[in-house]
Amino acid sequence: MVRRSELFGISIVAIVCLLLIGFSQKDVSTYQRSHRYQQYLDLDDSFKYTNNTVPSIDDVISNKNSLLSKELFNYKFPEGTSLEDYTLSTGGRPIRTVIITTWRSGSTFLGDILNAVPGNYYHYEPLLEFGITQIRGNPEARQALDTLKSLLHCDYSSLYSYLNFGMSHVYLFTHNTRLWDQCELYPAYCWNATFLSKFCKLFPFQSMKSVRLRLALAEELLQDDDLNIKVILLVRDPRGTMQSRKHRDWCPGMPDCDQPSNLCKDLISDYEAAGTLQMFYSDRFRVLRYEDLSLNPSVIIRDLFDFLGLYFHKDVEKFLNTHTKFDIGGVSSTFRDSKSAPFHWKADLDYTEIQNIEEACEEAMRLWGYVRAKNVTDMKEFNPLTSYSIN
Repeated sequence: MVRRSELFGISIVAIVCLLLIGFSQKDVSTYQRSHRYQQYLDLDDSFKYTNNTVPSIDDVISNKNSLLSKELFNYKFPEGTSLEDYTLSTGGRPIRTVIITTWRSGSTFLGDILNAVPGNYYHYEPLLEFGITQIRGNPEARQALDTLKSLLHCDYSSLYSYLNFGMSHVYLFTHNTRLWDQCELYPAYCWNATFLSKFCKLFPFQSMKSVRLRLALAEELLQDDDLNIKVILLVRDPRGTMQSRKHRDWCPGMPDCDQPSNLCKDLISDYEAAGTLQMFYSDRFRVLRYEDLSLNPSVIIRDLFDFLGLYFHKDVEKFLNTHTKFDIGGVSSTFRDSKSAPFHWKADLDYTEIQNIEEACEEAMRLWGYVRAKNVTDMKEFNPLTSYSIN
């Protein structure tokens, strides 16, 4: 039988072992936390943690604000203005750009060009939760427009559905590279409305692209004087759009995606809406064909940036030089030989498929300056582009 003194000694040893294990695990946990945030510490030596604790939201915001000032050190703002004139956090008004288009029409490429601007905050596909459908009117239009307005105002306080969807579909945020960097460091803050609102307000530029909202509805955004947005309608040859959609597994069986007739009805309605917007908002609305952008990216983007009030920064020039010369990556890659990318449909679609699209899209193609192929031989060599005008 074990004596009482021996039992007491065994108990003491056991307690000491448990305490040592506990302290060891705590040290490992502390090291992991410290290591996890070391990358962020390296960005700015003035930003220090105390006791290896996670920084507060205000600490993260303050440090990001400091980093943005460095990032924008050589950005040329319009004469007589400075960074503070364009950030909501300082009572300024950001330069806001909204791209309206449809699936597989070049918006990822154009969106990434705008996101190459230093200090840009990218609202990528904010209507993802609506699924593979086009928003042409109520009841969906009200929720969609309220979401877009809240995001452009950097007000996440009421965006419960948007944030809930994003938590299980993180690509809603991953294209916003400046935000996603923080999400990887501070996962608990990533879907926090208070953090997101404060973070968004630091940025002098906001860009947004949507492939689900039709142009006529975007007039409500232009009517909001506080937003002072500029809208780009991005148009693509329906033959190119339908060819590109063939490679997406989410498109078949979705009428708004796999039916050329629906695509071209939207192209016609967008043309009609473009006439109205060009009449009343000529200084804040612009039409751009994907093919024109691809054939002359540097010229078109310089002209577009003049219209948007953006400086053609060296980072934008670098993006164009590295993303328009060679095909790299899969169907969603923006590394493309831009002069050939818009015309893959001529080799990828057979003549019967092209005829079916052209018959469903005759009026839309005429309005937007796209030429029909005469025959199989002509299809390979002809120029499918001609001029167009908005009436």
